[in-house]
Amino acid sequence: MKARAFWTIAPGVGEVREEDLPAPGAGEALVRTLATGVSRGTESLVFAGRVPASQHAVMRCPLQAGDFPFPVKYGYSAVGVVEAGPAALIGRRVFCLHPHQDRFVVPAAMLHPVPETVPTRRCVLAANMETALNIAWDAGVLPGERVLVIGAGVVGLLAAHLLARVPGVALTVVDRDPAKEAVAAALGLAFAAPEDAPAEAELVVHAAGAPEGLALALARAAFEARIVEASWFGDRAVPLALGEAFHSRRLRLVSSQVGAIAAPMRGRRSHAERLALALALLEDARLDALLEGPTPFADLPATMARLAARPGALCHVIAYDPSV
Repeated sequence: MKARAFWTIAPGVGEVREEDLPAPGAGEALVRTLATGVSRGTESLVFAGRVPASQHAVMRCPLQAGDFPFPVKYGYSAVGVVEAGPAALIGRRVFCLHPHQDRFVVPAAMLHPVPETVPTRRCVLAANMETALNIAWDAGVLPGERVLVIGAGVVGLLAAHLLARVPGVALTVVDRDPAKEAVAAALGLAFAAPEDAPAEAELVVHAAGAPEGLALALARAAFEARIVEASWFGDRAVPLALGEAFHSRRLRLVSSQVGAIAAPMRGRRSHAERLALALALLEDARLDALLEGPTPFADLPATMARLAARPGALCHVIAYDPSV
């Protein structure tokens, strides 16, 4: 069998390559891809070749081929139909942390059945929702807290969507792009420009991937507030003002990263259970506001270059099947 896969081969340059696909062995499954999602932040850094050498091992996705910086086959949001493998999975839609590829063979244990109530297009948000869920666990939000989420990208909006469901939480999404207000409104979230961001926030989630966003988080944090840094800056150095009121206000700055289960749930939930919960949380139809596209898989080299050059708030859907 043959398969076609997207590879990044140089900074800002990708191509679709044909490759041999083995027949599934014992405990494996053959999946025909229906759709994949482009994670704008991380995949743009990979596409540009900006993964720091110190993070090459950490940033490998589960079924990545090749090595950073190039050539590399990268991606982690695939939805497909099982065509061969364990009888219980044949014909079922599944989610897999797999790069952009039209067919693939993987261990069946890496496939996660998709709830029937979640459309295929929306399923490509599963990896981002898993990240947002981990952020929520790291944040430990309390009922009634004042919360800021700085950065209205897909991960920031999904994290805000989860945090706002806690009773009594007063949450505002902050972004410098006024066009993102409409997306926030579609999710029922309050929105503010940076200069209008409320002060005295007891919890701040920074997901903007911009040094000025993190500076704003420090400036708007209340006494003994928690600041959760959910951005990944790649190879950029980030200046941070830890003088001024950082110590007198006893602020706490912590990182959140999806590779490990957040500490409050570690040992209580496995990675598979976390992803299953993320898929179930996608049943909310309002989350369709976070999707754009689809564009055909064959056009992915040009699409990826365009997305990397134009940051946006939405997850871009890549279609492999006319039904998407």
